[in-house]
Amino acid sequence: MNPQRISLAATVLALVALVVGGIGMYQASAAQAALAQLQADVKSGDKGVTLAAERIGAAPIEAAHATTAPNVARDPSLVPAPITRSEPTTVEVTLTVRELTAELADGVTYDFWTFDGTVPGPMIRAMVGDTIELTLVNPADNAAPHNIDLHAVNGPGGGAAVTNVSPGESRTFSFKALNAGIYVYHCAAPPPWHHIAQGMYGAILIEPAGGLPKVDREFYVMQGEWYTTGANGDQGHQMFSHAKAMAEQPEYFTFNGRTDALAKVYPLQAQTGETVRLFFGVGGPNVGSNFHIIGEIFDKVFTGDFTAPVTTNEETWYTPPGSVAMFEFHLDEPGQYVLVDHALYRAGKGALGLMMVSGDWDPTVYSPEAKDANH
Repeated sequence: MNPQRISLAATVLALVALVVGGIGMYQASAAQAALAQLQADVKSGDKGVTLAAERIGAAPIEAAHATTAPNVARDPSLVPAPITRSEPTTVEVTLTVRELTAELADGVTYDFWTFDGTVPGPMIRAMVGDTIELTLVNPADNAAPHNIDLHAVNGPGGGAAVTNVSPGESRTFSFKALNAGIYVYHCAAPPPWHHIAQGMYGAILIEPAGGLPKVDREFYVMQGEWYTTGANGDQGHQMFSHAKAMAEQPEYFTFNGRTDALAKVYPLQAQTGETVRLFFGVGGPNVGSNFHIIGEIFDKVFTGDFTAPVTTNEETWYTPPGSVAMFEFHLDEPGQYVLVDHALYRAGKGALGLMMVSGDWDPTVYSPEAKDANH
């Protein structure tokens, strides 16, 4: 078998082994048997594994480039303050396009296009009846034209038709928020799918009059996938692969713009007894997410209408590309909780995060106490 392909397969196996061993998704014996079989398949040149590697493809890549930012990971705790008013107002928002080079994973650089330098871009928060005045700035040192399409807008292109900005330009437009809900925004400059694939997406929350019910803590997470010329795990500078994007064969998945954004850079922090509201969206551009928190149940799930949840007591919820859902849940026990896309092989490609919950253990809910509960 090709040495590069063996190296790729070994890297993927190592990632899967790390995920499985670290979060305890399966019993150790079952995981070891599965990994042993995968390793045997690779070493023997199993036809299925070989065909998959050839289908995905992996071109040689350059050495890592100098970065203009350490990473594009967005802190999930950076959520605008809740709405506490009942009367509409004018909300002014400025977003600046940042084209930059940063790490997608350790030792892997990539050229990102972003809103305000992070993936996702900032969450916008307003209320039904508000007028939002949005200014999009494209600095002169950028290379590409951009615009913005907000799914909360009623009007041509969601704003994209009047916000086209070349480098060195800015545009302002206004719209009235007519529908409560949580929506995606993204760049829609031609071709829009390429701009989204480079990281240009975020969420806009339109609250009902008077705001949402009070909770103890809020988080903002968005999943996206990345189509790179090299294989997952190849060290160096990864570039965008049009062929893989057309074939919908991503090499990486991320929560908030980097493979370890919510595992090492910005793990979620909370406490027992708290009620959490989590806004979870999918920028895409192609692949939805089967969002799940291992060891938690979503008490309420909202998509669109905030007057009533679309479901309660839900374990896993599918969020399609270009959409955002809202989850509410209560934290009963301390410990480490893992966020995944429950298409679980994506965890080995980066779709994995952590929520660290501190507080006292309740043996009436879970017994015996988990050894790593406070780590």
